[in-house]
Amino acid sequence: MFFIRRPSRDTIERFLAESQHLPMSYGPIGLVQSSEGRSLDEASVVVGHGRHDFERAKAALIAWQQFDLGWVELWPRPSPAHVGAVVAVLIKHLGFWSLNGCRVAYESGANGPNVFGYAYVTLPNHAESGEELFEVSIDPRTDDVSYRIRATSKPQAMLARIGQPIVRALQARFRRDSAEAMRRAIAEREARS
Repeated sequence: MFFIRRPSRDTIERFLAESQHLPMSYGPIGLVQSSEGRSLDEASVVVGHGRHDFERAKAALIAWQQFDLGWVELWPRPSPAHVGAVVAVLIKHLGFWSLNGCRVAYESGANGPNVFGYAYVTLPNHAESGEELFEVSIDPRTDDVSYRIRATSKPQAMLARIGQPIVRALQARFRRDSAEAMRRAIAEREARS
């Protein structure tokens, strides 16, 4: 949904309530975990070092701090990060706002204690149709803590189709800003420790 002004809290809450039982608008789920299927956008950056930073990164991901960007917000606040949870992504771009529904589809990290994350899939009220994985990991050899985003999408709304070059630029900006938000979150959690 697109808005000329920032939607009110009531509008966002109504959007979330209406999104609860919507079907996912993307499939098959899980393509971002492999290199098969659609083209993928990916960013992977080192955001910390050591087991404590990994635990901080996990806590930041659970709190959706990768969305604390100023121009992107996640609703509800706080948001659950478990399979089945419905969230709304509020984005300010080019003088207008969009509100986009997503559902957490699966968790990653089943292969052991060194990876944690989850992916959400778009709902029909999202401007795009796709899947996005947010993941943190610790390399047991180097102790580097990495944050990774992996996504695939295609336009679903007419405005997204028309503005595809702008959409792609905003997606790239989100990947960069999100990594920086994770670095900040880890540093803030360390300062509070």
